[in-house]
Amino acid sequence: MPSGELILITGVTRGLGRAMVDEFARRDHKIAGCGRSVREIEQLRAAIGSPHEFYAVDVADDDAVKTWASVVLNSQGVPDLVLNNAGVINANARLWEVSAREFSEVVDVNLKGVANVIRHFAPEMVKRKRGVIVNFSSGWGRATDAEVAPYCATKWAVEGLTQALAQELPSSMAALALNPGIINTDMLRSCFGDAATNYPSAQEWASVAVPFLLQLGPGDNGKQRTVPFAKAATEIL
Repeated sequence: MPSGELILITGVTRGLGRAMVDEFARRDHKIAGCGRSVREIEQLRAAIGSPHEFYAVDVADDDAVKTWASVVLNSQGVPDLVLNNAGVINANARLWEVSAREFSEVVDVNLKGVANVIRHFAPEMVKRKRGVIVNFSSGWGRATDAEVAPYCATKWAVEGLTQALAQELPSSMAALALNPGIINTDMLRSCFGDAATNYPSAQEWASVAVPFLLQLGPGDNGKQRTVPFAKAATEIL
């Protein structure tokens, strides 16, 4: 994609989302981003100003996403690239030990949140028959492990949702599921503990992931993609 494209990113206040904001901005792309924390969104606005816009939005709240979409579409336009990055993971536990509340939160953010964003942004993208939608999956959306069953369930669902969505889009668009690889983030540390330090930082990852994301197009529609970061791409998360 040429510089100046509009990049929509969910989950921008930390981890991969925050790192992607810096990298896309460095490459002169415009960013419309959201995160759940009002305080962290305010900090992001102070750090990275115009032409970028950031909003406190819980993607699990369909009404909130609808309002956000209206603001973005009116003020910044139709996104060229949508990155459904926001996600949460359950605390390590056997499935029967995960509370109903925690299970629902993982489903609401990781799966319903993706659908909510697509529901309110895709129609305008389809109207102009242009754009790429990337739904962040995981190695645990293509394999499984103990004590992360809720997370695995949502990421497997994201894979299926994405392939079905790909069949509904114009041939000039694309929807694909992305395995980012294993990156040293808060989410990884919740699973791996100190072993997370053996993996690349979010900033190192973004330096490879952002150019990879920018070259995605209609030929990637319905595909399973993995960020080609040497260590991150060969292992599972």
